[in-house]
Amino acid sequence: MEKLNFKTILVEKSEGLGKIVLNRPQVLNALNQEMFDELDKAFRFMGEDEDVKVLIVTGAGKAFSAGIDLSLLNQIVEEKNNEKIRRLIKKIQETFSLPEIMEKPVIAAINGITLGGGLELILACDLRIASENAKFGLPEVSFGIVPDLGGAQKLSRIVGLGKAKEIVFTGEIFDAKEAEKIGLVNKVVSHEVLEETVKNLAKKLMNNSLVAIGLSKNILNKSFDVDLKTLMDYTVETQMLCFKIENQKKFLDKFFEEKRKSKL
Repeated sequence: MEKLNFKTILVEKSEGLGKIVLNRPQVLNALNQEMFDELDKAFRFMGEDEDVKVLIVTGAGKAFSAGIDLSLLNQIVEEKNNEKIRRLIKKIQETFSLPEIMEKPVIAAINGITLGGGLELILACDLRIASENAKFGLPEVSFGIVPDLGGAQKLSRIVGLGKAKEIVFTGEIFDAKEAEKIGLVNKVVSHEVLEETVKNLAKKLMNNSLVAIGLSKNILNKSFDVDLKTLMDYTVETQMLCFKIENQKKFLDKFFEEKRKSKL
């Protein structure tokens, strides 16, 4: 597959693990136009690469991402070109939907400050593991704008409507402990073991059927938007697809072997 070179992100892959690293540490990985464009290419690249089984998204330095680069926001405000703004938002929304619709699992390794667009990016990931150093917030209303990259839609599905309104309306920053308490992140670990913890989780996922995980991801993502009867019917057809293309005997044998070993 084509190898891509980027200026604002790093792209790595090894032993089935793909990694995208936001790499503007000097500005806390603030999201500028170039980074949005490169993320779009990188997500598509990783989604199509058959060697990548699980994707990890993280940040360089002491931040995951402090959100949109304020120079880009200031440029948008000064231009006052409504049609250009509309096109830009829709394009970035499409980019941020890529981890969500990707059939392979995507894990956010949240290494530090995660604000605005940075928080909206982790909401598009399937699992979120945070360093105890991480800080979170959606400060958009402080700038007179709304969270427009999924924060106002996806956050309430994860933490509940009342808590989502509190986070959005106040724009306040909260710590990793609170993020875990409200269910925004799956787990909080010490900063020193964040990378190891995320890699171990990724390897655990790779031990399961990645076909079944991908199909289950589709079902779970549809659960908020499709009525129960339609979703149950879809699940039946999905299960038939599993039986058609996956070797269940292999996984059953492995399960019973691991169970036998645990009793020794």
